[in-house]
This record gives sequence, C-alpha cells and structure tokens, in this order.
Amino acid sequence: MPLDYRSPHGRTISVEVSRIRATDPAKRKGVLMVNGGGPSASLDVPTAFGSLLPADVRAAYDLVSFDPRGAGYSTPVNCGRGAVELVRDLQYTILSFPAGNGSIAPDVAFGKRMARQCAANSGDLLPYISTANVARDMDGIRRALGERTVSYYGISWGTHLGSTYRALFPQTVDRMVIDSSVDPDKQGYDDFRAFSFAMEDRWPDLAEFGVDNAGTVHLGTTARQVRENYLALAGELDRHPVRLAETKAPINGNFLRLFTWQLSYNDAALLPAAGAPVPPMAQLWQSAGDAAAGRATSADRAFLAGMANDLVAHGTLANVPQDNLFSIGWAFSCGDQAWPRDVETYARNVAADRVAYPLTAGAPANFAPCSAWAVQPVERAPQVKPIGRRNVLILQNDRDPSTPLRGAQGMRRAMGSDAVLVTVDAGGHGVLIHPKPNACAIGALDAYFGAGKLPAADVACS
Repeated sequence: MPLDYRSPHGRTISVEVSRIRATDPAKRKGVLMVNGGGPSASLDVPTAFGSLLPADVRAAYDLVSFDPRGAGYSTPVNCGRGAVELVRDLQYTILSFPAGNGSIAPDVAFGKRMARQCAANSGDLLPYISTANVARDMDGIRRALGERTVSYYGISWGTHLGSTYRALFPQTVDRMVIDSSVDPDKQGYDDFRAFSFAMEDRWPDLAEFGVDNAGTVHLGTTARQVRENYLALAGELDRHPVRLAETKAPINGNFLRLFTWQLSYNDAALLPAAGAPVPPMAQLWQSAGDAAAGRATSADRAFLAGMANDLVAHGTLANVPQDNLFSIGWAFSCGDQAWPRDVETYARNVAADRVAYPLTAGAPANFAPCSAWAVQPVERAPQVKPIGRRNVLILQNDRDPSTPLRGAQGMRRAMGSDAVLVTVDAGGHGVLIHPKPNACAIGALDAYFGAGKLPAADVACS
C-alpha cells in the first residue's frame, strides 16, 4: 500500500492479510471484513471470532482481516523498548497512571522520552499512521479481492475504523455491525478520558462480585464496603509498594487499578477458570491484599508476577519489535487528532478526575506520549454522518469499562437514521465476545448479516 496516499506512486509499505473462506460456497454472499480493535494486530481475528459468529454467517461470508499499518506483521512502528522495560514501566504502558501522591511529573518525563524514542525509531512512518489511512488500505484489500462491496464487523477501535471507512467509501459498504463503539466526536485525548467514567459504569458489577466472594477477597459484605475497602487497599499499596523478585513491576496501587480494569473487560474473569480454585478477579484482589498486609504466599507472588510478566509476553509477536503492540495505540491516537501540549491542562484534569473517578486515579486524563508527539496530524479525520443508507447495526453493553454506553449513543447520533442501536443489560467489553452472549443481540446480528433485516427501532435487550 502507499505510505502516503497523497503520493500514491511513492514509497510503499506492507499490509498483511488473512482469510478464511465461507464454509458453504453455494450460500456465499461475499466478504465480511473483521477487526478486533486495539488498534492492534488482527490476523488471527477470523479464527478467534469465526467460532463466535452464527453458523449461517460463517457459511455465507469469507472472513478477512489484516494487521493495520504500523502494527504486527504489517510494516511495524517501533519505539525502541524491550520486554524488561515494558514490565518495569507497566503503569505507563497502557494508561499513564500518576504517582501514588497524584504527581504527574514521572508521566511527563516518560511521555516526552517515549515521544523522542518513537520519532527516533519510526519517524518516517508516524505522519502516515492514521485511521483514515487504514480505511484506505482496507479499500485496497477490497479491490485486490475483486469485491464490489464488503460487509464489516468491528469491535472497539474497529468501530472507529468501520465508521471512518464508511465515511470515505460509502458506496462500498454492504452491511456493517459495530460492537462497543467509540464516540466519533470524542477522539484523541477525549477518547482516553472516557475510560474514567467507563470504569465507574462497570463498577457495580464488580462490587456485587466482591460481595458474592467476600470470603475470598475480604473487601466487605456490602457494595459500599467493597468500594471503600478496595480504594483503601489501592491507597495502602500507593504508600507502601511491594517488590517481588519474580517481576520488575512494582506491586502498587496502580498495579491493582490497572489489572482490575483489564480483568473487568470480560465476565470470564469473574468466573473460575479450568483448574483454578477462584476467579482471576478474586485472585487479584486476594493476592494484592495479602501482599499489602505482608503475608503474600508463594501462590500470591506467582499470580501477581504472572499478571505483569504475561501481559507483556502475550503482547509480543515473534520477529516484531517487542513494544509494537503497546506503542501502536499512541501512534494512531496522535495521528488522528492532536493532543493538548500544555502540562498544566493535564495536571488540572488529573486532579479533578482523581476526585470524580477514583477507580482510575486520574490516569485516563494524564500526560502521555501523544502530549509531546513529534508530528501533528496531516489531515482532519473524516466526519461520521448520515449518508442516506440504513445499513449499520450498533451493539453495546450498558456497562462497558472501555467504550462506555455514551460512546455508542454518540455513534448513533452521528449516524442518525442510517443506524439502529441494540443495547444489552450486561457488563464487559464486547457483545459478541461475552462468555454468555446475549441471544437478543446476537439474534439481531444474525438476522442482519443473514437476511439483511435490521430492527425497526433501537432495542434494549434484557
């Protein structure tokens, strides 16, 4: 694909594509492009999501995905970090958590250093890492496949990609389902800040879980007690971090906040895994409490160290820069919309959000590499708006800790009568990938991809 679409005959970059053909060629309707969010590598998404889609959808569509430019086995961004550094700096790796006392000085230093390193290692790529350019790559794949139109399913950042693709190439979209939407009017820094209230939306489910598992996690027997004691535990670890020989990551309040947020993405973390005596979330809270109290067992130490080390290990691909999947999100956020440059803006917003949204302690509002990024966006992001074709189904859990309900409502407003919104009274990130998929919502997806039938109006699934 062209590195710069303004110079289509100039330098090219690689975009790696994967495909699983329709299981019943006689029923084939065409290509269903799938994106797993992130932004991250997506080559395995046809395999990962194929088993979750209804059988008649798999029968009718070739599932096609690709690693977005800059990510994975497409020409990758590199910010020059190795695995040891990624684990050591875990509290800055996904979100930039302030210090335990609320200071953002370490985050400012880290953000500026990462911006320099990314520019030094990938400066020639960074101006062209944008969602709009990925959408253009996606249309190049459509043309290479010889398809006049494609259908689409995307989750999380994939909703941003899908809506951008539709804005740029409205005539090539057949049927589109977007799951767990970002708000098209809240990009860049505003998109990151949404994690704060998203986690608050999700918390009632976690508080109920804490009550149900009171004998294991020891945070109280009422929802109020669980919240108060959870926040107190995070504060205790802020003041007295624990060091383990098994990992470079400090076991501090931000460690607890980060992994509580990460595990809250899927209800599977609230259920016992095969061979495990307690659910992962219960194990995290119990082990963090034991560590804070100075009574961590060998099992506690192994669990906590494994959380940190495995997050990095599982985010590393062979023959790809080790930090790629942890850095590519910055490149897209910075490339789509410029972030504020004034440190005082971040200090003020972090202080306010630490009070309003204590579960994330101001991290989503904090200074990050995009705050000091070496290049500015080269174009304005395409506007998501009605195009006069009713061909979008929006799926959304009510209590999503990453892309909150108000994001899907923003997508619905932007698309107007072109879209219908199906919400589910559930927590977690992703309607399709929920461990107990909602029959009402999946039925709507099946009816649309299978027969082209959208609900007559927005639907709230119980």
